[in-house]
Amino acid sequence: MENIEAFNNHLPVKVRFGEGKALTLPAVVAEFSATKVFLMVDEGIEKFNPAAKAAMDNLIADKSLTVTTFEKPAGEPTIEMVDDATNALTKSGAQVLVALGGGSVIDTAKAARLCSQLEISFREFQEKKPAYPDPTVALIALPTSAGTGSEVSGGSVISDPTAGRKAGIANGLLRAQVAIVDPVLTYSMPPSMTANTGIDALAQAIAGIIAKCSTPIGDAIGYEAIRMMTPALVAAYKDGNNKEARAGMAAGSMMAGLTMNISDCTAEHSLGQAIGGLKHVPHGLTIGLVLAETLTREAKVVPAKMERVADAMDEPDDGSKDGSRAVRAVSRILAQLNFPVLSSLGFEEGDIDNLANIALEDFFITQAPTPWSKQEVVDAFMSALKLRSRVA
Repeated sequence: MENIEAFNNHLPVKVRFGEGKALTLPAVVAEFSATKVFLMVDEGIEKFNPAAKAAMDNLIADKSLTVTTFEKPAGEPTIEMVDDATNALTKSGAQVLVALGGGSVIDTAKAARLCSQLEISFREFQEKKPAYPDPTVALIALPTSAGTGSEVSGGSVISDPTAGRKAGIANGLLRAQVAIVDPVLTYSMPPSMTANTGIDALAQAIAGIIAKCSTPIGDAIGYEAIRMMTPALVAAYKDGNNKEARAGMAAGSMMAGLTMNISDCTAEHSLGQAIGGLKHVPHGLTIGLVLAETLTREAKVVPAKMERVADAMDEPDDGSKDGSRAVRAVSRILAQLNFPVLSSLGFEEGDIDNLANIALEDFFITQAPTPWSKQEVVDAFMSALKLRSRVA
């Protein structure tokens, strides 16, 4: 037996999961006695996501509501996007904010709701001592991707293109009041997005388990999320209309978001965000580029936890007991996803020192099971850089 350390958990997010749940959006809005709704969506979402269009039409058709629609431009959320959304939200006078889209839309909605209530810009928020008031506008999140778990988390990651950095803010009061997780909303994701968002979800589930701040509650959810997503991710990548695979990823990614929020992310996110801050590529892509390499290091310091991760991934026991089979399982999934490699982004050996310095300044690496040295970060980046292809 092992001693269970003291911990606190508080996750007051109502979750409604299942096919067709997105169409219940008007009824969920009605629970807040709202008459004005601010609907934030991915730009042009109605053109490529029929399920999202149906949910939007269903909401707008409700004659008891005044709906203001705001389209977030494509790409990772930036400070400018947050400020534009903040101004539009304030002007709308909405009592409920509905975020329908990928993790970037939901992250933008969280930050905009906060800044609107505080009546400041996002940069002004960064320059002051953080303040997170009880929200006066309810947030309903409907994810159209199976990745970040932003619909149940209290985090929001916003890019500053000028500085080449990503600014993460986190607090329980940023969370949505309701998460409507409808697998049908994810059917329209192309294979590359399915791979990027899915590997991010898998990484979050593993990270939440190995982080130094992990808890038994987060671990339990994380192991089950890993068990669900291991077969579902590749299946959804190969066939986007696979109902079982899409449901497994929708539920698994939401649960991974809970695990990460109960615990935290670790080094894989710090190294990934260093890449993303310089190259402005999708978040999930950056995580996958360094996931096996960071887990190789973590297996050396928490082999028992990595062994349990391998068990959850149904990786055959080879008797090694060193966690390496979990890394092997992750590497195989990356190969089956035809995942890109770090060199494909144009990085060279001369870039590694700067990447390492940026990663070491990021918060998430401080939540690793044991502190990373700069040499360990350099080694992980170098290992990723030397990889020229993934062989299934």
